[in-house]
Amino acid sequence: MKIGITGTGSYIPSIITKNEAFLQHKFLGVDGSKIEQENSVIIEKFKAITGIAERRYAEPEFKTSDIGYLAAEKAIADAGIDKEELDYIIFAHNFGDMTLGKIQGDTLPSLATRVKHLLQIKNPKCVAYDLIFGCPGWIEGVIQASAFIKSGMAKKCLVIGGETLSRVVDPYDRDSMIFSDGAGAAIIESTESSGEILAHDSVTYAGEEAYYLYFDKTNSAEGCKDTRYIKMLGRKIYEFACINVPKAMAACLDDSGVAIDDVKKIFIHQANEKMDEAIIKRFYKLYGKDAPENVMPMSIHELGNSSVATIPTLYDLVLKGQLPEHQLNKGDVVIFASVGAGMNVNAIVYRY
Repeated sequence: MKIGITGTGSYIPSIITKNEAFLQHKFLGVDGSKIEQENSVIIEKFKAITGIAERRYAEPEFKTSDIGYLAAEKAIADAGIDKEELDYIIFAHNFGDMTLGKIQGDTLPSLATRVKHLLQIKNPKCVAYDLIFGCPGWIEGVIQASAFIKSGMAKKCLVIGGETLSRVVDPYDRDSMIFSDGAGAAIIESTESSGEILAHDSVTYAGEEAYYLYFDKTNSAEGCKDTRYIKMLGRKIYEFACINVPKAMAACLDDSGVAIDDVKKIFIHQANEKMDEAIIKRFYKLYGKDAPENVMPMSIHELGNSSVATIPTLYDLVLKGQLPEHQLNKGDVVIFASVGAGMNVNAIVYRY
């Protein structure tokens, strides 16, 4: 049985926030101390490392479930299926629905249930649930959907990755410049002509790595002590990812039986341009190879890091011709790979 992606869709928010928007921010260290560098220098170094020049923020009236629904609508239409035939809706996210200006995330009911409601699916056998797996959540959702189909428990699944990280960032933290909003979705089903999942690999490292990404108070003594924000140990994440993501990708590729020279594109989580480049370089080095040019599509420069949404939106952009320098032909082999809170790492080898 071939299990593949038969339709994709994405929602890219319309609010563009350029790096210059942070020039007047008051950046502080974790201990509340003032960072002596001028903001222009901080931003210049930030862009040199991450590659981010601008990012997208969700419109005030939209929550994560709303943009997930908009991406899902497009994926269903792209696949040409009847939404009532869906057996599962899996929504990968981290913080639930964040209403602009409020301090709590909302996951009651689940975001997947909210999407089912918005889609007006009447079939009670369409099971909707959320998946919390950090940035690799969308890939893990695809792996779970594949397992459901392979076991005979499902025929068609909708997997969504969405986030509104702009509403959980500490304005006093330099890392707030990394995060953004967006949503991507895909239909997974058994198919004869629309691609095939060849192999997958997932791992969780929960020693000290478990808290490399965490929730904590603002860096400012003047801020609300009851509000929590996304925080990360950037250097540790960088080092962890550069070691462990290439290993997971290689394990997955070896399991697939595909030769590394036959990999056409690598869709990697858009976390940090320098980190992603280092991961790809180390991955190819495991096979005694240099990374080929143009193997890694990137969207981080304009879209920032939208966590679980980066890979499905990037993949959709390529398929829809929005990144003309990156094209796929039937039969091309690609790798999806991600790393994030947990610390979780996963990968899929996929024949388009």
